[in-house]
Amino acid sequence: MRPHFFFLLVLGVVNTSQAQDFTYQPQNPAFGGSYLNYSWMLSSAQAQNGFTDESSLLDSRFDRDPLEDFEQSLNRQILSRISRELISDQFGEEGLSEGQYEIGNYQIDVAPGGEGIQIIILDTTTGSETTVSVPYF
Repeated sequence: MRPHFFFLLVLGVVNTSQAQDFTYQPQNPAFGGSYLNYSWMLSSAQAQNGFTDESSLLDSRFDRDPLEDFEQSLNRQILSRISRELISDQFGEEGLSEGQYEIGNYQIDVAPGGEGIQIIILDTTTGSETTVSVPYF
């Protein structure tokens, strides 16, 4: 009788155990996971990121060299003055006036437009064209 008792015991335990369905639930909110996981996933990814943004390091005011800043400022001022003198020599004291100009390999067309002055610069060697609109004030 003991083997039957053991069999009934095992059968009773098997009948009382319940199976469970396993379903996949994504964690990432971009793939259907809960939006509450977003901040945790972002902070986890940032903690694992070994790369640094070089441009943010260069933009810091405390990391820049004052002499380098002075040199860049001086270069900008010199180039600005040279460009003003070139425009004054080429186009006269009034600056650009309506017409067509040729400077080296460039053909420059200046015409009034609906919203401002249209300046079309054509590179005659490559055929590339650039349009600049200067709005009226």
